[in-house]
Amino acid sequence: MTNYLGYLTLFLYAASFACYARILYVPNLWLGRIASLLLASGIVCQYFDLLSRSRWLHTVPYDDLYGSMALFAWLFAISYLVLEIFHQQRSVGAVVTLLLIGWTVGLAAFLPTQANAAPPARGALFALHVTLITWGYSAFALSFVLSLVYLVQDRLLRSRRLGVAFWRFPALDVLDRMARSSVYLGLLLVAIGVPMGLVWAQRLTGSYSLGDPKVLVTVVILVVYLAYLRLSRIAQWRGSRAALLCALNFMIVLFSYTFVNFYLTRFHRFF
Repeated sequence: MTNYLGYLTLFLYAASFACYARILYVPNLWLGRIASLLLASGIVCQYFDLLSRSRWLHTVPYDDLYGSMALFAWLFAISYLVLEIFHQQRSVGAVVTLLLIGWTVGLAAFLPTQANAAPPARGALFALHVTLITWGYSAFALSFVLSLVYLVQDRLLRSRRLGVAFWRFPALDVLDRMARSSVYLGLLLVAIGVPMGLVWAQRLTGSYSLGDPKVLVTVVILVVYLAYLRLSRIAQWRGSRAALLCALNFMIVLFSYTFVNFYLTRFHRFF
């Protein structure tokens, strides 16, 4: 968080969490709408925070680790809000906003004191490529969270140790549909973003760099999530097995976002 906008973003996410958490115990339509409005306000506020930081850096806001993580959190929030509107389901909002609060607070540990040198990669095409890939990764992260909620809820159902808040979470089939929707969103964004990156690499080097580790790992990510979507519709895999597979798939995304970006690829400083 670079200025007052960052603190305002955190306040709005915290207020949204309070409303989402309240409706788990006392359902209230208007309180739910206020929770969504506060979340949307936090997203808008964080956008202007990223824009302000971009102007300070005189480049894209994801120039360093702090910026990349801030962009990821912002797109994670957008992904959830899209799913909430599409599925008309606010019951997991408390989990999502709590994660956003923790992520936003944790960003302070990576806040740089001065602007870094501008990265070599420039241009609108590369910026759009990075944004789409990061948004796709954030959608996969949301599917990971939803799958974990599914697994926890399924375990509680089997153990019959249920609390009041439990009954306010979506039914297992709703969680399953929301996770699949998030995966569909992630696949769409990555499928659009990858060709843009290949075209940008071709302009930079004269070749499409299909052997770059980032490209290869991205192909693996697409394959494993497509496999998840296929298996989740098979009776033997439907339910907790599919949710577990979806959660495990995110480990590959995490590997790509961290280790590959830091050490293996030639073209991405953090992405």
